[in-house]
Amino acid sequence: MFNKKTIEDIEVKGKRVLVRVDFNVPLKDNVITDENRIMGALPTINYLIEKGAKVILCSHLGKPKADNLEKYTLAPVAKRLSEILGKEVVFPAELEVVGEKTRAAVAAMNEGDVILLENTRYRAEETKNGEAFSKDLASIADIFVNDAFGSAHRAHSSTVGVADYLDTAVCGYLIQKELKFLGEAVETPERPFCAILGGAKVSDKIKVIENLLTKVDSLIIGGGMAYTFLKAQGHEIGKSLVEEDKLEYALQMLESAKAKGVELLLPVDHLVAAEFSADAEAISTEGVEIPEGTMGLDIGAKTAAKYAEVASNAKTIIWNGPMGVFEFEKFAGGTIAVAKALADSNATTIIGGGDSAAAVNILGFGDKMTHISTGGGASLEFLEGIALPGIEALNDK
Repeated sequence: MFNKKTIEDIEVKGKRVLVRVDFNVPLKDNVITDENRIMGALPTINYLIEKGAKVILCSHLGKPKADNLEKYTLAPVAKRLSEILGKEVVFPAELEVVGEKTRAAVAAMNEGDVILLENTRYRAEETKNGEAFSKDLASIADIFVNDAFGSAHRAHSSTVGVADYLDTAVCGYLIQKELKFLGEAVETPERPFCAILGGAKVSDKIKVIENLLTKVDSLIIGGGMAYTFLKAQGHEIGKSLVEEDKLEYALQMLESAKAKGVELLLPVDHLVAAEFSADAEAISTEGVEIPEGTMGLDIGAKTAAKYAEVASNAKTIIWNGPMGVFEFEKFAGGTIAVAKALADSNATTIIGGGDSAAAVNILGFGDKMTHISTGGGASLEFLEGIALPGIEALNDK
């Protein structure tokens, strides 16, 4: 899965290169409110322009329905990308994505020109990996480049299907970087190797826990999922979040960690409140038991210190999921402590997308991390050990 051809392994001059990018950006009143995903695609786009390729970009945006297509047009992205690149990005704006206007625009391209297709999800076949749309996309290109890691876990026409109809399918710089950091971290980590998992539910991370327990030296658990583990051990958790149907599983994981010699760490104290609210009074517990009538909303100070200590001794760290309800300021301390420990560490630090990536960036530690994954769902499936269809579809070296 990791040894895939990249844009540097092929000749692109004069070729029509269809690049699947991730321009699924947040918009407010047709203005892009976060340009990170556009910036992430620039190294690949600029390389192809410099090498004289005819660059045809495609992406999805949101989940358009027949009655709200206008809301999900990529027109604002084409406009902004033109400004960033300092050259016109042609935007045919066709509902069928690849229609007569698009074909004419592609036929008129010179080397170094850039076209952005309309939202791939305007075509109903996209999410079903429909043959007709895959063939339409392939018909305007000589080469396919996938650089949308955030969509690599989805077998869609623009991520997988199109590759079936083109001889050359390779990855761009963004996917290459993801495979290097996530791949090397999981398969050949420098040890001690520590994984930190948070977030609300055990059920979201079952496969990740199972896979990482065969690879890590220590596994730190925080967030809402910790209370299911604590209840399984017989601790009082008050009215904290719990998945009753996962108690048995939690015990199995604790046994499995023990058998494999993996240090599995759970909170030893908490920050609790009587209700789930940003304004609720935050109460520190003395130890692991959570008083009746209260719920755990963050790890406590002792736990934060212990987790930070383990992280500071690691050489490779993967972190996925916050330690508490970090969007409530009073209950962000645990997540901040872990983020700070990673920022201060000399380890290779990899943030597995989603909420933990958002937390690290919001807290201002983004530039201190070795790698922040661009794919929430994709990085989770990667950490589960699942082959990602959008990567599998690319040519091997």
